[in-house]
Amino acid sequence: MTEWVVQPDGGRPEGRDCLHAAEAGLVPTPRSRVCPECLSQGREETRLRVCLTCGHIGCSDSAPGAHAYAHYASSGHPVARSMEPSGEPWAWCYVDELFLRLSDGHSTE
Repeated sequence: MTEWVVQPDGGRPEGRDCLHAAEAGLVPTPRSRVCPECLSQGREETRLRVCLTCGHIGCSDSAPGAHAYAHYASSGHPVARSMEPSGEPWAWCYVDELFLRLSDGHSTE
């Protein structure tokens, strides 16, 4: 089971909470391994995020299309996880603007 907790962030006040972290417990099967919006525009973005509500794949906010954020804005699905090839174990809550990390002893399996 996956359990997400708020990642301490030196640039923000400590003690902020994220009610969406508990909702992001299961990692859905990604719908693809590419950002479909980028692909339709002739780009192949590698900085990908997976929506932890429905499995939609979108490119990062720093990519030209920012399709992961666009998915959040249209769907309201609050948390997306990094799909970086290095397996970065972090997620982002768009609502609370907080990084989340995997709790000690938990995995995405």
